[in-house]
Amino acid sequence: MPEQTSLFDFIDDEKSKETQEEKNKEKPEKKKVEAPKNDKEDKKPPVEKPKLEVKQPPEPEIVKHESRKLTLKIPKRERPFNFPSATLISVDYDGQASKAYARLVAKKGKLVFWYDNTNHLPYCYTNLNEDILRSEKRITQHEGFVTIEPVELTDLLKDKKILVSKVIARDPLSIGGKANSLREIIKSMGGKAWEAAVRYRNSYVYDTNLILGMPYKIVEGNLIPDFPEIPDDIRKALYERFKNESPEMMKLIDEYIPLFFAPAQDLKRVALDIEVYTPKHNVVPDANRGEQPITAVGLSANDGMNRILVLKRHDVPLGTKNELPDNVKIEFYEREDDLLMEVFNVINEYPIVLTFVGDAFDLKYIYNRAQNLGIPRDLIPIQMSHDNEMALLKHGVHIDLYKFFKNPSLRIYAFSGAYDQTNLETIAQGLLKEGKIELDKEISQLSLYDLAHYCWQDANLTLRLTQYDDNLVIKLMMLFIRISKLSLEDMTRQGISSWIKSLFRYEHRKRKYLIPNQEDINEMKGISETSAMIKGKKFKGAIVVQPKAGIHFNTVVLDFASLYPSIIKTYNLSYETVRCPHNECRSNKVPDTNHWVCTKKKGIISLVVGLFRDIRVKWFKPMSKNKALPEDVRSWYDVVQRALKVFVNASYGVMGAEHFELYCPPMAESVTAIGRYAIKKTIEKSESMGVSVLYGDTDSVFLENPTKEQIEELIKWSEKELGIELDVDKVYRYVALSGRKKNYFGVFENGKVDIKGLTGKKSNTPPIIQKAFYKMLEILSKVDTEEDFEKARDAIKNIVLDFKHRLESGDYDINELAFRIQMTKSLDRYSKVKPQHVKAAEILQEKKGVKIERGQIIEFIKVRGKEGVMPVELAQKSQVDIDKYMDTLRSTFEQVLDALGLDYDEIMGRTTLDQFL
Repeated sequence: MPEQTSLFDFIDDEKSKETQEEKNKEKPEKKKVEAPKNDKEDKKPPVEKPKLEVKQPPEPEIVKHESRKLTLKIPKRERPFNFPSATLISVDYDGQASKAYARLVAKKGKLVFWYDNTNHLPYCYTNLNEDILRSEKRITQHEGFVTIEPVELTDLLKDKKILVSKVIARDPLSIGGKANSLREIIKSMGGKAWEAAVRYRNSYVYDTNLILGMPYKIVEGNLIPDFPEIPDDIRKALYERFKNESPEMMKLIDEYIPLFFAPAQDLKRVALDIEVYTPKHNVVPDANRGEQPITAVGLSANDGMNRILVLKRHDVPLGTKNELPDNVKIEFYEREDDLLMEVFNVINEYPIVLTFVGDAFDLKYIYNRAQNLGIPRDLIPIQMSHDNEMALLKHGVHIDLYKFFKNPSLRIYAFSGAYDQTNLETIAQGLLKEGKIELDKEISQLSLYDLAHYCWQDANLTLRLTQYDDNLVIKLMMLFIRISKLSLEDMTRQGISSWIKSLFRYEHRKRKYLIPNQEDINEMKGISETSAMIKGKKFKGAIVVQPKAGIHFNTVVLDFASLYPSIIKTYNLSYETVRCPHNECRSNKVPDTNHWVCTKKKGIISLVVGLFRDIRVKWFKPMSKNKALPEDVRSWYDVVQRALKVFVNASYGVMGAEHFELYCPPMAESVTAIGRYAIKKTIEKSESMGVSVLYGDTDSVFLENPTKEQIEELIKWSEKELGIELDVDKVYRYVALSGRKKNYFGVFENGKVDIKGLTGKKSNTPPIIQKAFYKMLEILSKVDTEEDFEKARDAIKNIVLDFKHRLESGDYDINELAFRIQMTKSLDRYSKVKPQHVKAAEILQEKKGVKIERGQIIEFIKVRGKEGVMPVELAQKSQVDIDKYMDTLRSTFEQVLDALGLDYDEIMGRTTLDQFL
């Protein structure tokens, strides 16, 4: 699919209480949308549409240059009474059956369904007693009302059991999905409504203790866990490593170790990518309209199926077969509706369909295009969510990998920052070391064979992103749904905060704890006490020690292992334990605050985050490097430690976010306060040992030339005095610190350069400046001693002078000067203040008639004149503002030169530089 397509970010609607399917069922069906016509088409004799048939044909025939009747294999929801082991991947709600149902995938890829047989119903809790509720006719006569039951739950904020009323309804919408829902009626009566915000499919998972991503079997109509047994020697070894932990922690270990040790099934899946005819250059087809024909569909599956369905257009040359693998079949179709029906057959054949930006483009476009072609909705296996943001499947599960890989926690912690932009090319290059096919002409100008190859390559890359490193991505997905308790389609689209929110909702339900509303926490705990140093923050954050500018050889960086999660666990921090209701705990103060922490009970957040942190550090991380273990075991352990790292490192971030359900300002503030305390104490200890601290940032300290013995002493001291593990993170041959915080570069012993916060590394920096920047870093990477800097100085000067010469002589391609910035919203949403890329977009739209969409990358050149910018498509070398590019180079280089003790003007020869340092 076109890389320039608009990318609509999925927003997890916290206020939406119904499932996507329920919303869809409420909507009336739209009238058929006729395919767009022009005057010439109107004059042609009408074409008789083929008769639509719904039948169960044999395996799809290969269609080559011929037309046929539209046929579709419509899969039935197989609901076996008995079925062997299969992986539970999704739980949803069937509005027609008024039941929750589960999707399971067998080892050979068969998709089966299981429907609830426990008579589970939607509900919410309220503080209004049963008599008051039954006296209100709006409740008892509500169309969805079933009954009211008294229930005893534990209120963690008050640390006591309370009696609440459980209001039960026939369907999820009656609880909280519409204006006259039971939740809204309860609120209008002055009562509180708890847990009405929990989507029913999630509520069902919590109450039935289903573990998504794990194997189950169906026995006489019942869904039964089929979890593998944990070997006794492993269980004993784990218990030994946690022998000093509390009974609560040991119980939690028993509950979670099956999730961490059960291998993940390699799910049968197919990746799909489409190409659409685009009559105008750089204009992305509108997926909401589906007006232009789909010219090719690439399909690549992990069972070896590889097909390209191509629309035969008689005005487009066939071309010659290129370097496609032998197992890829190209099929030509005379009719577009024939092509789409065959795509639907493939979609219905696989339990998992993969796309890249399929929610916003591929599947959405197919859905709307099919209707334009007159294909009835009941034959289309795709359905759009109520907000039109998600493309769902009626039979299987659609995973949009764009949304999964966009998750910053995954990019940083699971994939070690292997990609810095969320597009197929960058991610594939970062993980697979291979990218999209480079084109020397527009897609619309490609021959049919070349178009087929281009389209299939994108589909194949999408599939292989889930296969690389022994199916790492699929294994991570299985672990993430096990931990988060979210279905596969939800987890892959939602952010880490939703994963953690769901995890803690489950932990509350399991223990019969009331899930509090955020206003309950605010009423009990109050607000933060400290003032934020950063605009927009609610409390004081981490400490950043002013760096000692200059070059420092043999610098060792010590890092607190998962500092904030360690603090949460060690200091028992949770929303209910900070400022707990017990007077006897008030003496257990948090440093530099008036907050106190409970000494009577273990906090739920402290317990769960502590388990994930400790089991990763004490078992899975070290065992993943133990070469005495079989390769497959070490590989699985590495996947588990990566998954746990994502949850552990994101845990504090969500706790300090206002939108998070369990957000508690005093708790978040206590974490950062203890973090500042730990860094200050570590600096004091280091300096008392005679070790100079060059820089400190959040969870790490830069030590100048420490001995091995000094490092070991600091590590032991931290474990004993602070209860936090300190470890060696990096060892630099030398590090160059500027006077700016979070802005430095270091060179490792192997010559690799580590860059932090430098402009030259940023993706929107023009290529010509990026090249100059990396040339400079390459020179500096070869410096071994202080004497080597004199040679480096001359080489850097030559880079700057060469850059200036190229600009002045015009010895460059205009694209090398392009800044690339993405449109984060539509043009009409920008008011008086317009950034440079928006000005360029307006010029492009006005001069070239290009439709500008949200998510589109705008490339522009800095030019002389009033606007100061010009789209790269319209820019001329004579317009380039050389001074602005020299200023950009200066700001890019100065960040590094400051750290080296160099002056940019002196490098340029404006003054005399007697010595380099």
